Amino acid sequence: RYFAEGADEIAFLNITSFRDLPFRDTPMLEVLRQASRRVFVPLTIGGGVRDIVDPDGAHAWPAVQVAGEYFRSGADKVSIGSDAVYAAERYWQRRADGAEPCDGSTAIEQIAARYGRQAVVVSVDPRRVYVRAPDAAPTHHVIATTIPGPGGERFCWYQCTVRGGREPRDVDVRQLATACEALGAGEILLNCMDRDGTNAGYDAELIADVKAAVSIPVIASSGAGCVEHFSEVVERTGVDAVLAAGIFHRREVPIADVKRHMAERGIPTREAAPCL
Repeated sequence: RYFAEGADEIAFLNITSFRDLPFRDTPMLEVLRQASRRVFVPLTIGGGVRDIVDPDGAHAWPAVQVAGEYFRSGADKVSIGSDAVYAAERYWQRRADGAEPCDGSTAIEQIAARYGRQAVVVSVDPRRVYVRAPDAAPTHHVIATTIPGPGGERFCWYQCTVRGGREPRDVDVRQLATACEALGAGEILLNCMDRDGTNAGYDAELIADVKAAVSIPVIASSGAGCVEHFSEVVERTGVDAVLAAGIFHRREVPIADVKRHMAERGIPTREAAPCL
């Protein structure tokens, strides 16, 4: 459906990872096989791209082998979430210890080394942490915000999370993005937990901050509610691509309408293909 409606890329982000199944029986492998026979735009798969041991303990799957199975099933890119946060924490700890921060041990490094960095997407799930002043969070990158906190705070930093946003970590989004670029990530998929499902527009402050910190492409996600939100985030931040889910799933906004609006604003887009 999304290919027929004109999507340029499709991302399958599996939030359950099918932890109770042997990896070879993971339904997403068959989903990819079926989709790649009918869909001729890049496919990204996320969820469970990490070291895996089958539930019965009979087989261990290194992350690079997991990625390989996804690629052979039709994926063009894999998206790494929680493991990327852990990798960034380790990167900064090794730097603090005076050790080589890129030692080839992380999934990002191994997959990028074998398949190329263009095949590695890091999916980030940050949320705002409001503070009264920048020195209230001295180890994190604090920005001034035009969206005050619940106590009137005018500053915030973006805390990264793992396990689908359920567990906060002591690493900010800039620390994660710059570390993951150094480790070999080829793209950053930037989800804003505060805007997810709100239809209130993308968090331009978050996106602009990360876009300024890295040289690899940044994809904006979370918050789209109308066609104007797409052009607004591109014009305000220079972000490289824009992702949406709910408004397309529910058919609230057609992909063709988004592309038409972007073209009217002078933003280069591929024309939406006619329905097949």
